[in-house]
Amino acid sequence: MQEFKGKVAVVTGAASGMGRGFAERFASEGMKVVLADVEKPALNTAVEELQRQGFDVIGQLTDVSQLAQVEALRDRTLKQYGKVHILCNNAGVVSHGATAIWDATMHDWEWVLGVNLWGVIHGVSTFLPIMIEQDEAGHVVNNSSVLGIMTGAGEIGPYSVSKFGVTRITEALYYDLARINSKLKCTLLCPGEIATKLDLSERNRPSVLKDNHCAERQAEIEAKNRAVFLRHQSGGMAPSEVADRVFNAIKAEQFYLITEPNPDSLVRIKENVRVRMESILAERNLPLETTPR
Repeated sequence: MQEFKGKVAVVTGAASGMGRGFAERFASEGMKVVLADVEKPALNTAVEELQRQGFDVIGQLTDVSQLAQVEALRDRTLKQYGKVHILCNNAGVVSHGATAIWDATMHDWEWVLGVNLWGVIHGVSTFLPIMIEQDEAGHVVNNSSVLGIMTGAGEIGPYSVSKFGVTRITEALYYDLARINSKLKCTLLCPGEIATKLDLSERNRPSVLKDNHCAERQAEIEAKNRAVFLRHQSGGMAPSEVADRVFNAIKAEQFYLITEPNPDSLVRIKENVRVRMESILAERNLPLETTPR
């Protein structure tokens, strides 16, 4: 995709973080942008700020774990702009409550997979038929993670599992689009440490999916969330830089895109991927010293 002015982009999780960065980057290229998010006040603020800059954008309150709401997002987009050229399935959440894969609660699994995995499934199944039928140049960006291509312990198991699912969905999409000679391309975005509010996503967890932890345990979880958030704020890549890299990947039709600001961490990530792949090919056990970070 090389022409962006006047085209239409849809970005989920667009009220803050990377989604906000994507929306602003696309708008700066003259695109019409639909911002979707579950956090209404932040969404309204993002839309108003972009509109004040003269950008043609609208907002749609959307819980991507709910198919009907993603369909409503599609309908609003088509009613307002008529077409869709870029789809960024970016919305995501994480739970830091578990210390091992068996510690994750059923609510953790339902919430994280509902947003991270089913959100992408809903986006692909709802928007791709329209985008393919348009028969115009376009692009799909699915937000996985470096934890969606690596191996390691299950401390944030539901998150890693959801991101492995996104990786496989996007690889399938890559082959399926090529098989039908579609003008659409796709990118698998695998962020490392990014300066976003992802680690504070408990603020948006539905009440029906919250666990009744004791006060001490809840305080531990909140402290851990806060610590990871602060680490990412101090050392993470700026969302605007991720947006620039995504935009360049769209133009270059680049499929795999890893965004990790720390060169040493990037080396470890790629080494982890190499060891995992070689272990699969050799049908040997994974080395226990291989860790995600």
